[in-house]
Amino acid sequence: MKNTIEVGAAVIFDGDEILITSRPLGREYAGLWEFPGGKIEYGETPAQCLVRELDEELGISVNTFDQIYFTKYEYPERTVCLHFIRCMMASNSSAPMPRENQQLQWLRRGILHRINFLPADEDVALFLGL
Repeated sequence: MKNTIEVGAAVIFDGDEILITSRPLGREYAGLWEFPGGKIEYGETPAQCLVRELDEELGISVNTFDQIYFTKYEYPERTVCLHFIRCMMASNSSAPMPRENQQLQWLRRGILHRINFLPADEDVALFLGL
């Protein structure tokens, strides 16, 4: 039986742009793009997970809002349940700075992008118009 992992994924809006990050070299699916976030720890809500993970990974503070998308994706080695939470950077936050050798970019909605997303993130990228 495969492990199931619960993940919080941030859809960080800045006007018409949304922040995405790459998987760093040396990690599974390196080079593919995803919405920033991480594994939900025991006792955490998806929003609490994102506040923690975004500080750890990007050094930013966010305001979390509602869950705007959910998907369950079956990878060969595990099942991932992704909770996509709408976020905005807090007014006192510094600019995002990758802390785990990942890249980041802001994508404008409604423009055709040639981005190789993780398979689990492809549907929400389409939903968001990326």
